[in-house]
Amino acid sequence: MAKQKKGKADDGGLREQLRVPSGPVDLTTYDTRATPGFSGSKDEGKVALEGLEAEVSDWQERLFAEGRKDGERSVLLVLQGMDTSGKGGVIRHGAGLMDPQGLKITSFKAPTAAEKRRGFLWRIKQALPSEGMIGIFDRSHYEDVLIARVRNLVTPNVWNRRYDQINDFEAELDAHGVTIVKCYLHISQEEQKVRLQARLDDPTKHWKYNPGDVDERELWPDYMDAYHAAIERCNTPEAPWYVIPSDRKWYRNWAVTTILLETLRSLDPQWPQADYDIDTEKKRLAAT
Repeated sequence: MAKQKKGKADDGGLREQLRVPSGPVDLTTYDTRATPGFSGSKDEGKVALEGLEAEVSDWQERLFAEGRKDGERSVLLVLQGMDTSGKGGVIRHGAGLMDPQGLKITSFKAPTAAEKRRGFLWRIKQALPSEGMIGIFDRSHYEDVLIARVRNLVTPNVWNRRYDQINDFEAELDAHGVTIVKCYLHISQEEQKVRLQARLDDPTKHWKYNPGDVDERELWPDYMDAYHAAIERCNTPEAPWYVIPSDRKWYRNWAVTTILLETLRSLDPQWPQADYDIDTEKKRLAAT
């Protein structure tokens, strides 16, 4: 790893550092309190996140402008993680740096009976970002190989088929100009307990607490098995997974935003050329 400057990202690219290698996946080998790519304190991390605003908003506007002028590209950020891992926090602190008109944020809850009848990918397709947009999924189609598997909502034959269906779906999106960024927000079981306790201790956070979260905690090993399978079996060149250490909220927010920024840089959207004569329009405007 390249030498890091204090309070700064190193020069190697955070995507390369946090991208899951192909092959078997063992999440127990990932330190949930680590801060890959960043050396510095919590306060420095918060400042570093604020420092991304100008560039990330500029790239977002370029992508948005490209989409308004016959561009065909968009970005889809998929956020997955156990309860309290911070999907909402990433959206507030990371997406909050960008222009809302260029964002499409979708929070997926349990599918309705009508949605179930249409197939598990139907509601996902309805929420995809259009050209020039950045879409953010708070949970996603991966719930159909996570909770559906853990809670036996469908048979093993059904959820086993879904891995290949997801890969085909994501490959098709990539072929049609949708760049997919999949982030697994990796917290420890101990940190989740701390966050749930904080919700119970603070009356202003009682609304965020769900008694069902404790029921899900009891199934932690089963969920980890499901995440291992989902990340390993759906980690493709077109749609790779990134594991984001998320016990430190400030690092989580900085890391996901940095990965999104690096993705926008790689797309390199350009300002559309004027489809009118600029000098003529200047003269017309001056005459009014």
